[in-house]
Amino acid sequence: MKKVFSLEVAGRTLSVEVGQFAQLANGAAMVRYGDTAILSTATMSKQPREGIDFFPLSVDYEERLYSVGKIPGGFIRREGKPTEKAVLTARVIDRQMRPRFPKDLRNDVSIVNTVLSVDQDNSPEFASIIGTAVALCISDIPFNGPVAGVILGLVDGEVVINPNTEQRLKSEMYVTLSADMEKIIMIEAGANQVTEEVMLDAIKKGHEEIKRIISFIDDIVKEVGKPKVEYEPYVVPDEIWNTVYEMAWEDMKAAMMNDDKAVRDLNVDTVCNAVQEKLAETFPEQKQEIADALYKLQKKVVRTLILDEGKRVDGRGLMEIRPLHSEVALLPRTHGSGLFQRGQTQVLTNVTLGPMGDVQTLDGVDIEETKRYMHHYNFPAYSVGEARPTRGPGRREIGHGALAERALEPVIPSEQEFPYAIRLVSEVLMSNGSTSQGSVCASTLALMDAGVPIKAPVAGISCGLVVDEDNPERFVTFMDIQGIEDFFGDMDFKVAGTKNGITAIQVDIKVDGLSYEIIRQAFEITRKGRIQILDECMLPTISEPRDHLSPFAPKIFQTKIDVDKIREVIGPGGKVINKIIAETGVKIDIEEDGMVYVATPDEEAGHKAIAIIEGIAGNVEPGQVYNGHVTRLMQFGAFVEFLPGKEGLVHISKLDTKRVKKVEDVVNVGDEIKVKVIEIDKQGRINLSRKDVLLDEANSKDHQNKQQE
Repeated sequence: MKKVFSLEVAGRTLSVEVGQFAQLANGAAMVRYGDTAILSTATMSKQPREGIDFFPLSVDYEERLYSVGKIPGGFIRREGKPTEKAVLTARVIDRQMRPRFPKDLRNDVSIVNTVLSVDQDNSPEFASIIGTAVALCISDIPFNGPVAGVILGLVDGEVVINPNTEQRLKSEMYVTLSADMEKIIMIEAGANQVTEEVMLDAIKKGHEEIKRIISFIDDIVKEVGKPKVEYEPYVVPDEIWNTVYEMAWEDMKAAMMNDDKAVRDLNVDTVCNAVQEKLAETFPEQKQEIADALYKLQKKVVRTLILDEGKRVDGRGLMEIRPLHSEVALLPRTHGSGLFQRGQTQVLTNVTLGPMGDVQTLDGVDIEETKRYMHHYNFPAYSVGEARPTRGPGRREIGHGALAERALEPVIPSEQEFPYAIRLVSEVLMSNGSTSQGSVCASTLALMDAGVPIKAPVAGISCGLVVDEDNPERFVTFMDIQGIEDFFGDMDFKVAGTKNGITAIQVDIKVDGLSYEIIRQAFEITRKGRIQILDECMLPTISEPRDHLSPFAPKIFQTKIDVDKIREVIGPGGKVINKIIAETGVKIDIEEDGMVYVATPDEEAGHKAIAIIEGIAGNVEPGQVYNGHVTRLMQFGAFVEFLPGKEGLVHISKLDTKRVKKVEDVVNVGDEIKVKVIEIDKQGRINLSRKDVLLDEANSKDHQNKQQE
C-alpha cells in the first residue's frame, strides 16, 4: 500500500513514498525534493557469502540522462559506465552507511539509487542520501539507523542548508554532512580557504537540521518498517584467541615495531606462520579462526601502543610527521613536475597545459558541461609491492583524484588570468598511508614548477583516531597516519588547505560516529600539520610559481571580437579559420561570447594569427597596413587578399614608387606584399597601395638616419 510522508527542509518539501515502487527489494523509497526524484533500493542476499572476512556492501548511483531531458552522446546512445560525479556520489553514500552495518555481517547488501528526474535547484545527492537511509531503515536488513545528511553552503558569511543553483554559484564551500542524533558520521567538503572555526560552526548548524530529518525517518519506520532479520554473528572462539594472545603477544609486538613497511610485513608473516605451525595439531580444522585471531592480535598491538603508551609501531610520537622530502623539475619535457614524499608514501605529479579547446566535455545530469581543470590519480600495484596487472582506474583512484582536484581548485587562476586547460596526473610510486594528501602536496609543487599562478600553495595531511572499545569516551587522535594505522584505526580524517584555511575535507570512519571534540582536535592537528609541511618541505623547494612557462608548453594569445563577427572569422564551412590555421600553424578556439584563444609554441605565428583575426573581425579603415597575397593580375593592377576572404585592388599606379609599364614587372600571383588601405568606395570596394607603404618605410628610414647623425 502506497504511503507518502512529507517534511519541509530548507523551505522546500521533501516527500518520501513507500509501498508502490520496487516491492521485491528488501527496502525501497521514492524520494522527491522539488522536481528531483530518486528511487532508492536496498537488497540483501538470503545467505552469507562463504570464505570471506569482510562485509560485502555495494553502493551504486545510476544517472539517467532522461532525468534532464538529454539523449546520451556517442554511437550507442545509451548510458555507459558511470560518470565521475556518479562514482563520487556513490562513494559519499557508501562512507555514510558502511559504519552503521554490523562488521561481521557476511550477506551481500546492494544499495542502488536511480536518478529519475533532476531539478538543478534541488540536489539529487541529498535526495539519494535520504532515500538510502529510509530504504535501509524500513527494510529487514541489519542496520543501525536512522542516519541522515544535508548539503551545506556558505553564502555571504551565512550557512545555507541545501543551497540552490544560484546560492551554489556564490557559495564559499560545498559540504556533504551526515550524522545520527548524537554524532557526525561523514564529512566531504570543498571550500574556498574557509577557517576551521567557520567549518565547525557550519557542521553544528547542519547537524541540527539532520536531527529533524532523523525524527522524520523515525516516524516512517514506526509506521512501515519491517523487523530486522537475525544473522549469525562471527567472533573468534575464546579458546583460540586466548591461546594466540598468550603465545604471540610479545613476538607480534616486536615484529610490528619497525618503520619500514616491507620489513614489518615480513616480520609479521614470520610470526603468523610460526603460530599456525604450532597450533596446527591443537586446532587442526580451525586454520581460518587462527588467522582471524592473528589479525585481531595485530590490531590490538597497534591500538594498545597508541592508547596506552602514546607511541606508534614506527616509533614516532603521536604528533610527529614522518620524514619529508620534495623536488621539482624532474622531467624535462613535461610542462611541470613535482615529487613529494612523506615516509614511505611517494607521489609524482606532472602538469600538462593545453589550449582551451582541450577542456573536458561532460555528459551528465549537472548543469556543468565542461571542465577546464582536471586532476587524475594512478595507483599501480608496485606502489604497495604487489605484482598484478593494471586494469585502469577504479572507484578509489577516481575518488582520490577528485579529492586532490577539489583541494586545489580554489587556488587555480581563472580562465581570464590564465587561459589554459590544465591537467594534473598524480602517479603514486610508494604507498604507506594518505596518498591522496601526498597528491595534493606534489600537485602544488608541480603547478608552481609549471608557472601556473596559483593563489596560494596547498598542502594536505590526515588525522587518525583510536577509541577505547571498552570505554568509548576515551580516545586518542594523532597526526599523519600510515597504512597500518588506517587499517587498524578508527578514522582517516583528511584535510587539505592553505595557511589561510581549508580547501577540502574527506572523512572515513569505522566507529559509529564522531563527537564535536574529536572533529575540533582533527581540525587543529591537520592545520598544524599542513603548515609544517609547507614551511619545512614544500616552500624551501619552490616558494612561488615560476615567472615563465616551459618552452614545450603552448603559448596562448587571446583577443575578444564582436559576437556578430564570429561567423566571418569562421567563414562558410570553416573556410576562413582553416586558412588561418594552415597559414600560421596555430590552434584556434572561439567561445560563444567572442573570446578567441590562439595556441602555438611559435610566438611570431601567434601574433600573426591574432592580427589576422582582429583584422577580419574589425572594420577595415583607410591607413591600415596588411601583409597580403597577390591573387589575380589585370592590365590595370593586381588584386591582393590582405585578410582571409577580403580582397582589394592595387592599381598599377600604386604598385611602386616609380612608373610601372606592366603589372608583371613588379608582382606575380602568389607574391606576398605589404599594402596600405587608401580608400573604401561607396560600393564597399577596397583600394590598396604598395607605393604608399614603400614611401612610408623610406621616410621612416631617413628619419632614423637623421637622428643617428
